Amino acid sequence: MRRVIPGLIAAALALTSGLTHADTLRMECPPSKEGRQFCNEIKQQFEAQTGNTLAFIDLPPASNEKLSLFQQLFAAKDSGAIDLFLADTVWIGVLNKHLLDLTDSVSSLRTEVFPAALQNDVVNGRVKAIPAYMDTGALYYRKDLLEKYHEQPPVTWSDLTRIATRIQQGEHDAGHKNFWGLVFQGKAYEGLTCNALEWVASQNGGSFIDSQGNITINNARAAQALDMAAGWIGKISPPGALGYMEEESRPVFQNGDALFMRNWLYAYTLAEDPTSPIRGKVAVMPLPKSDDGVSVSAMGGWHWAISAYTKNPQAAIALLKIVSSVQSQKKALALMGWAPSRTALYEDPQVLAQAPFLADFKGIFMHAVPRPATQTRRQYAQVSNAIYNTTYNVLSGNSDGASAVVALQQRLEIIKAKGWR
Repeated sequence: MRRVIPGLIAAALALTSGLTHADTLRMECPPSKEGRQFCNEIKQQFEAQTGNTLAFIDLPPASNEKLSLFQQLFAAKDSGAIDLFLADTVWIGVLNKHLLDLTDSVSSLRTEVFPAALQNDVVNGRVKAIPAYMDTGALYYRKDLLEKYHEQPPVTWSDLTRIATRIQQGEHDAGHKNFWGLVFQGKAYEGLTCNALEWVASQNGGSFIDSQGNITINNARAAQALDMAAGWIGKISPPGALGYMEEESRPVFQNGDALFMRNWLYAYTLAEDPTSPIRGKVAVMPLPKSDDGVSVSAMGGWHWAISAYTKNPQAAIALLKIVSSVQSQKKALALMGWAPSRTALYEDPQVLAQAPFLADFKGIFMHAVPRPATQTRRQYAQVSNAIYNTTYNVLSGNSDGASAVVALQQRLEIIKAKGWR
């Protein structure tokens, strides 16, 4: 952890030290100009509706620094630091005991957001957060090239491999020698955990750790999934994919040098930018599956949560309902590009006129699967590290799927030891 964190804590406390009234709430505000505009509109609604005051807290932009700050503030049970904040998808289990129980307060919201996103926010049967906006892995493809070669979008991983091989060879024969069939995030980091989850779960290999906390990775279908992905390297995926994160894989696709790309929602807007070489040539769809499996996409996105130490839970819940309302989610989409977590907005004419690509993402969000963070709680970082390093060993040819799932099962059992804590 960088030394800047203690200073950030001091700054946060200094900011709130003069605001001692119980009717003043403190909310995290996205640091951009658009984020501040969104927050100011929330402030006006909240203060008019409740008679309370809303102040904004600036937090570090780096996700790991932000989590460290929360952990230190909550360890001190500081009731004056922050009331409402944005939590990453994988933080809910980590921060569970520091989050206000929302189960009885947001019953109407529970039926109006994407089920998988809400399930991510349930710990031991209790709702601890509400999805703020959606994100998930998806398959991008060059629709012009599929048309050129008379191919349909791939439904299965076998389809993808066959189509990628054929079109890659066709483009090479046409002189496009640096063209590849598929790019994805193969570096040993959190993004590879997401990719591995998608490969394994879509092959009926489970999700590494089930919802009850049982370790399930040691099975033949999981091994097959890892071997499948390893078989792409150097054939339909560049060897350099072993070093790709999101922003290394995206330019390959956006520059016209790949047929398929696995990436997050943000890449669509960039692909359709007026300066993009592939503008108008891109489509997006759910990720492929095995012949007898289902499409699976790793869940991203952020979630609204309330500190368990808030001095005014009733007002904090009122604030949560305002930021989660239909109108607030529309405003967040317009200002910050946040994909709504409310399912009905994906059929809203106003929303679709503003962001037509969201029509393609509704089905993808329905297939989203959380990473095993809620059930593994504070040990998730170790769990993810074990998953992505084991997967990387297979991709790089230093292991095979069968050996890897045995080794990963053993490693996760050691991490779990006396239980997920």
